Amino acid sequence: MEVIKLQGTDDTPSITLDKKAGVFEFTGRSLPEDVNAFYEPILDWLSEYAEGPNEQTIVTFKLVYFNTASSKLILDILLKFEEITEAGAEVLIKWFYPEDDEDMAEAGEEYSDIVEVPFEKISYTL
Repeated sequence: MEVIKLQGTDDTPSITLDKKAGVFEFTGRSLPEDVNAFYEPILDWLSEYAEGPNEQTIVTFKLVYFNTASSKLILDILLKFEEITEAGAEVLIKWFYPEDDEDMAEAGEEYSDIVEVPFEKISYTL
């Protein structure tokens, strides 16, 4: 599978999806002008990955901000990982949030309630 490595900007997150290296990371801010166009290749890649995932997939989210439109696409991404779990592979979501950011902590809590994937919520100091 082709590796996806997107460099973050002020409006888009850095994203690395590398099956061979086992790296699945989303970091930064997510408020792209056209969220569907931005996330479509990511969702397509995850659909392909779901057909033959690694035995264990650890996904790191270290987002400092995302807008409402991005929140729906983040849920879609998490639902892809739920599909992988349902197919019998092991998935762990590591949700990092700044220790003083109640909104990001709460977002991780809400996502973990919605999707049937193990979540590890980790606070850090900026």
